[in-house]
Amino acid sequence: MKKILALSTVIGLGAMAVPSAMAQTYQTYGTHNPAEVSPCQVENCVYKREPGEPADPVWPAFWQSDWTMYRVYGPDAGKYPPPYRGKPPQGATYQTSRGRTFYDSTWRGKSGEGAMEERYDEYCLPIFPLDNHYSCKFISLGNTAYFVAGEGRPDWMPKLCLFSGMNHPPRRDFVSHLPYSKEDSARIGPGGQGYSFWVNAVNGYVMQVGASPDLTEQGGILFGYGFQTNAKGEVMPQSFYFSGYPFAPANAPYVSQNYVNFASTQPSQDVWSEVAGIDPTTLPACQLFQPPQEATPGLKAGAAPVKRAPTWGDIGRWKPQ
Repeated sequence: MKKILALSTVIGLGAMAVPSAMAQTYQTYGTHNPAEVSPCQVENCVYKREPGEPADPVWPAFWQSDWTMYRVYGPDAGKYPPPYRGKPPQGATYQTSRGRTFYDSTWRGKSGEGAMEERYDEYCLPIFPLDNHYSCKFISLGNTAYFVAGEGRPDWMPKLCLFSGMNHPPRRDFVSHLPYSKEDSARIGPGGQGYSFWVNAVNGYVMQVGASPDLTEQGGILFGYGFQTNAKGEVMPQSFYFSGYPFAPANAPYVSQNYVNFASTQPSQDVWSEVAGIDPTTLPACQLFQPPQEATPGLKAGAAPVKRAPTWGDIGRWKPQ
């Protein structure tokens, strides 16, 4: 296998404003970054399908959908890998919250092409070493991604910050950047198509295709996406499943956003109004992957050390503890 180069990240920027070119860049193996700046294990970050595997699904030009987010946790979480056909299996310990995604590939602006918003109601995305009991939004306009913190956010967190200056919405054919998993597909059920891999946070290598078995203890990070054929014969998004931050305070070894009420309709341009026209160079850089010491258990002065886990922001530079 070819080596996947390290994820480059600018850290320790506090709350000062930074140019978008300096903002964090999170290599996502072609999904949110162009292939030429996303070092991958396969040529152009595109997986060639084997004979007998289904053709790659393609997102509609625009769409919007509600979803239910399942945070699976507890000592036995590894026994219940996603994707989930509906709710997590009997025996799994999980929390339920909700949100909505808006997507428009036809959007064009100075920052690039494509617009997307993921809105998390009550509980934010649990991939950071933070208590996520607050609402939030991730809004991408072209290559610029903003983070909007809502009700219940921590005192140290700004309402609006720059998440990344190189993080575009997934292209309609983004699933070509993920390997097909027969086992994941079977868990979705009839007509299911699952695509996923585990990435090693230390060296960036792809460790495994498919969500099972669990590789959290080996420093792995899961990223996966599921589709399913509907009654009309259309292959539609079924779930987005991934590793959250596995230890407290997020406590989210597995996370799955299962889509409901999916509609191929164009979102109103008002959806992006919170960030439209804002100069990203005037915004503070977000500190989500590396929050202030006072916000993180185990980093407070005099606190007992706690076990740490890698995040997507650590890929390629994580040192096992």
